[in-house]
Amino acid sequence: MKRKIASVAAATAALVVLAGCAAPAETPDADDAQGQDITFWVMGGDTPDALRDYLKTEYKKATGGTLTIEEQGWGDALAKLTTALPDAENTPDVTEIGNTWSPTFTTVGAFSDITDLYDELGGDKLLKSFVDVGAVDGKNYALPYYFGSRYVFYRKDLYAAAGVDVPTTLPQLTEVASKLHSDSVSGFYLGGEDWRNGISWVFAHGGDLAKKEGDTWKSTLSDPKTIEGLTALQELYTSASNAPVTEADSTPWVNINTQPEAAAPEAATIIAPGWAHWSIGDLTPDPADATKTVATWNDDVFGVYVLPGVDGGVAPVFAGGSNIAISAASKNQAGARELMKIIFSPEYQKLLGENGLGPANADYVDALGDDQFAKALIESALGSKLTPAAPGWAAVEGSGLLEEFFGKVNAGGDIAALAAEYDKKIDELING
Repeated sequence: MKRKIASVAAATAALVVLAGCAAPAETPDADDAQGQDITFWVMGGDTPDALRDYLKTEYKKATGGTLTIEEQGWGDALAKLTTALPDAENTPDVTEIGNTWSPTFTTVGAFSDITDLYDELGGDKLLKSFVDVGAVDGKNYALPYYFGSRYVFYRKDLYAAAGVDVPTTLPQLTEVASKLHSDSVSGFYLGGEDWRNGISWVFAHGGDLAKKEGDTWKSTLSDPKTIEGLTALQELYTSASNAPVTEADSTPWVNINTQPEAAAPEAATIIAPGWAHWSIGDLTPDPADATKTVATWNDDVFGVYVLPGVDGGVAPVFAGGSNIAISAASKNQAGARELMKIIFSPEYQKLLGENGLGPANADYVDALGDDQFAKALIESALGSKLTPAAPGWAAVEGSGLLEEFFGKVNAGGDIAALAAEYDKKIDELING
């Protein structure tokens, strides 16, 4: 969903009211949590029902209170958080938040200071990049909830038929994808506006979307290294992808699957979050509902590999996932802190891994397993990067500017001219 720049800027500007919110002057006593009923907002459906039930049960055991979990859609989450967080009567006590949005809220005082809990909740074992975007002036306000990472899924049968091997460098990937490409099959299916995957090419070439100069963030689309990455991305898209230039976040796994009617797949290669493997495979009618299909992974047909770097190794992909924080306006600070302790407990961290979500605490990544999917997830996540920790980054994402820019680049536009144009537009939002 795209939103007008003005409306996003206005919504983000409204966050200044949160500056009046402040964490309690004194650290809540754990005994105060007894009997407190609290609300936890989760974003989208990534937290499975089994984990939600576990949290409710354990919170009841620990406090005698009731934990209510409310799911919010990612599409309107920014607007809902902006409205609810400063309202003590309607704020969630604890909320999941997209990792890239964390700086916008932490810098205006939306979340409680939980620095005193940092070591107890995992300390230096927690995913550093997620910790960093949730910190201000050395204090912790939002900590990692779970991580996801992106890697490549490919059709072994199509690679074999074309006589190509899995590439070991990013330039080789473009060569392979071009050889696999035809009018009906994308050698590498990538939406033209899909910047969340496209920025991997920027990162791999040493570029960034923005950097901090003194006290000010500046868009760096015009940086030579960023231009180099965008040029490589444009070459891949124009030579190997049949995806619409207007396609942003999508479901590329549907393009690589074997169709029930045995139709040829629409893609030989895609990049997607690790959990997509549950949706990839040979499609057959769902026994429980004939109108739907189920995917069964077939090792003879499908494979995975991490996105390679320019000179080999692993390219830095965008790290997906979420942070978690306590609302500064919550009247139930003690109960909220008890829920945080449950979420960061070894038991829950292992449950995250067992359900395909990267645990916040590195001690429990083994819970992801040791199959090819877990190995690719962990390897790609170790070298992953986040978007800039700028206070206005949520506004940048919500504005649709990045979708517009990447779409125009992949449509064959003049990269340098577009970069200069969009640097100016992003600079208007990025500092909040």
